[in-house]
Amino acid sequence: MPGENLSRDEAQKRAELLSVDGYEVALDLRSAVGDHEGDGPRTFRSVTTIRFRATTPGASTFADLVAPSVNAVTLNGTQLDPAKAFDGARVALDDLRAENVLVVDANCAYSRTGEGMHRFVDPEDGEVYLYTQYEPADSRRVYANFEQPDLKAPYRFSVQAPEGWTAWSNGAGTLEDGVWTFAETKPISTYITAVVAGPYHYVTDSYTRTFADGTTLEIPLGAMCRKGLAKHFDADDVFLITKQGLDFFHDNFDYPYPFGKYDQAFVPEYNLGAMENPGLVTFREEFIFRGKTTNSAYEGRANVILHEMAHMWFGDLVTMQWWDDLWLKESFADFMGSFSMVEATRFTDGWITFTNRRKAWAYRADQLPSTHPITADIRDLEDAKLNFDGITYAKGASVLKQLVAYVGRDAFLEGARRYFTAHAYGNTQLGDLLSALEETSGRDLGEWSRAWLQTAGVNALTPVVTYDTEGRITELAVVQEAAPSHPELRPHRVAVGLYRLEGGALVRYARTETDVAGPRTVVAELAGAEKPALVLVNDDDLTYCKIRFDEGSLETLRAHLGDITDPLARALCWSALWNLTRDALMPARDFLDLVLRFAGRESDIGVLQMLHAWTLTALTHYVAPASREESARQLAEGALRELRNAEPGSQHQLTWARFFASVASSDADYQLLEGLLAGTARIDGLDVDQELRWAFLSPLAAHGRADEQAINAELARDDTASGKRHQVRCLASRPSEAVKAQAWATVVESDALSNALVEATNAGFVRGSQRELLAPYAQKYFAAIERVWAERSIQIGVLIVRDLYPSLQDPAATLAATDAWLSAHQEAAPALRRLVLEARDDLARAQRAQECDAA
Repeated sequence: MPGENLSRDEAQKRAELLSVDGYEVALDLRSAVGDHEGDGPRTFRSVTTIRFRATTPGASTFADLVAPSVNAVTLNGTQLDPAKAFDGARVALDDLRAENVLVVDANCAYSRTGEGMHRFVDPEDGEVYLYTQYEPADSRRVYANFEQPDLKAPYRFSVQAPEGWTAWSNGAGTLEDGVWTFAETKPISTYITAVVAGPYHYVTDSYTRTFADGTTLEIPLGAMCRKGLAKHFDADDVFLITKQGLDFFHDNFDYPYPFGKYDQAFVPEYNLGAMENPGLVTFREEFIFRGKTTNSAYEGRANVILHEMAHMWFGDLVTMQWWDDLWLKESFADFMGSFSMVEATRFTDGWITFTNRRKAWAYRADQLPSTHPITADIRDLEDAKLNFDGITYAKGASVLKQLVAYVGRDAFLEGARRYFTAHAYGNTQLGDLLSALEETSGRDLGEWSRAWLQTAGVNALTPVVTYDTEGRITELAVVQEAAPSHPELRPHRVAVGLYRLEGGALVRYARTETDVAGPRTVVAELAGAEKPALVLVNDDDLTYCKIRFDEGSLETLRAHLGDITDPLARALCWSALWNLTRDALMPARDFLDLVLRFAGRESDIGVLQMLHAWTLTALTHYVAPASREESARQLAEGALRELRNAEPGSQHQLTWARFFASVASSDADYQLLEGLLAGTARIDGLDVDQELRWAFLSPLAAHGRADEQAINAELARDDTASGKRHQVRCLASRPSEAVKAQAWATVVESDALSNALVEATNAGFVRGSQRELLAPYAQKYFAAIERVWAERSIQIGVLIVRDLYPSLQDPAATLAATDAWLSAHQEAAPALRRLVLEARDDLARAQRAQECDAA
């Protein structure tokens, strides 16, 4: 990647040498508008003053800066030659004093990759919007700094912006003589500083909290989006969730929100879900819904709002020392997001979503060759970038959910309160948190930590049941297994539920909690119980494991999955069946059959959407090649049936409409989609709004039923940033050699596209129905990826390497080509090799699943 990587060892040495007293950062963003002259990148002026101390006078160190050019560098009043001091990524600093002042005057580049100072031109009205995104280490693209989380400092930002613009930063801002000046921040890390500027639509509110001692906390609230999205912006609901979250965290953390105001910016072309910049949280603007959507989408937005709010304490107030302990913020925020949402908002079924969606992410990540302990070994910034994964977030959150059950809610929250108080505005490691929790719970967490935080892999728990002649349980044991690559057996606190059929419903009639340890644990409390139709290990989802079934339970599910009345138990069974399919223990077509027979009865819309996503994966990757066409036909037929049977105007109807479009495969299917677009066909209650129009147009484009003229005509109806992304995806999905060649060249051979349009092009380029058309690109992929990784930003590199891997080609041949590349590129960047190894593992899993399905 451009710019030098920062290693953990370098960061540690610099932290031992330096302490930072403060930053003053002046940005001139007036160049964001108007014509751009010259061949180089469009730039803005960045002048940074850093006051810092050194423990060893006379020592040398460096500041971080990634910029096209530097105008001047002054250290302690001495002018340094920029040509000698600056190498494109670092500013060399020699002969330090005990107290130092560094001033760096640089020309920094606007970004089109979502890293640093991202510049977006709205195609709808030509307006320009700016925002920053830094994690883990891109603030150095905007101002000179010491880019590591443990060199915290207060910041003073000032911004010159084009006339008519508003600018925001972490502190409250005032405008005087054309310059926005922002209040000094508390000591924070570089990666959570932020600037947003442009003609944003801005809405305000406020939050007031009176504490037991009579003091009052007032927090100004703000929410913003592009002007073009203002008509869709439901800021009232954003503020509602925000206030409910602030109430919850003040009730439970007993530490007042410390960062003054609380702005939330919904910004375009955002790489992440959101970012926890204190006082100025940024979100992807897709959380502003342009058309009808489901409760699951609103729940997802609420979860992200609360996840980022939890970071104000876990991550911003108290920050990990280095990225090894990223989980100290992300696992906690992921857990607290769901915890607070269930307890403080209208989304009381959030743990079902957590079970079905977040843990599925974790289970996949934990079975990849790149799996790692929750406390990871992060050697450098490239490692850090790729560790924002399902282990750090969802597995970590799952383990914390179990920890709460283990130590008790009160002890857990009291430990958190002591942790904040002891380490406010500081940096921590694993032991700091464990000490606080041990203190409040009275438990020794060393063994728990070693088993759950410091080892990798997921265990499988299987019930083994024997019965007497009267059909009563003589023994129920839970067998624990682990993969040979990660053989750790862990302590699990689980509930075991017994279910029977009553009047056509599958209901629980017995439940007990027990501690599972070692390879086999007998659950003595259930001896003598009547024979169950279903044994559900990990009922209520207390632990992190893959659930397996005894043969009798599996047969019950094949016949009665839809009869389980409890939605969480049903979600757990769906998740377990999906894991069996992924592990090639259940044929993919058996899973599809369960979906066809029971998904229509699923009441939880989030579970239904997840089932649809799993079904598409199974059809594309796990069904035996000879059966794909028939399976697609059956799915389209079943989806259309459920679409027509769904309650008119319901979110289930909308969800089935989207799924039908994604599996449409016959002339009749395409004719119906064309009729719905043209208005000549109608399904009662189905409002074909703009977002749904694009969902219907996409398969028509991919199957040659919508040409460039039709796609461009749709863009004319929806000439917006969202419409442009949809258009680009549809254009790249057309079944033509020339189209694929152009899409490949645009993404791989050029850096003209923004991050969002690279992602859209990739999504259109890779279509499951176009395997033969994509076959020539397998060889091109392996020839290109090392160059791409070296030349492009890490974000774009990840998009290309991950999305364009030839996963749709013959598994045996592609695996052989992958192994040949890995063998020939032993010295390639570890992060690049990791992405290729992960893609290889997914394909090897698909090969095993196809073999199982064909057997």
